[in-house]
Amino acid sequence: MSQHIAVERKRRRQMNEHLKILRSLTPSFYIKRGDQASIIGGVVEFIKELHQIQQSLEAKKRMKRLNTSPAKAPLHPNSIPETPCLNAYNSFKEVEACCNSPVANVEAMIFGTNVILKTISRRIRGQIVRIMNVLDRLFLEILHLNISSMEDTVLYTFVVKIGLECHVSVEELASEVQLSFRSEEAYKEN
Repeated sequence: MSQHIAVERKRRRQMNEHLKILRSLTPSFYIKRGDQASIIGGVVEFIKELHQIQQSLEAKKRMKRLNTSPAKAPLHPNSIPETPCLNAYNSFKEVEACCNSPVANVEAMIFGTNVILKTISRRIRGQIVRIMNVLDRLFLEILHLNISSMEDTVLYTFVVKIGLECHVSVEELASEVQLSFRSEEAYKEN
């Protein structure tokens, strides 16, 4: 009986060590809590995303190979985006863009397979909905949102997942979000 208990303790210890390793290899915003089910669920989601990115990159690689083949006719120039889109960056590259105005400061940074988007402005009624509409239109899924405010200033921090349909650069993302603040300016003038 005591041998069975010792074997079970060793198995649990190994399981906990493996869970610690999995947790350390997975970006923190995939794992909501520290329990085993949350860790495993977060790791599964992360692996699914990596698998989708791998498939997307392999498809782009095949397309590139076909496009550079001398036997193939060149594609129409409008069929390939001129600026690298968010999906073109791999999970190890970090790219950042800022778009500031008197109304708001917008910062977007690619972090792994996600984008961290920060905006700071005075408190504007309905602004968060406008930002969320921009993200939705650009095929970016909100994973996490943090709102911090002090007096009349508000900081929105979004962690968004890059969808496979997303075809904008990080600069274009920051610019589109900045435009959502300008639409508030035009609304107030009328």
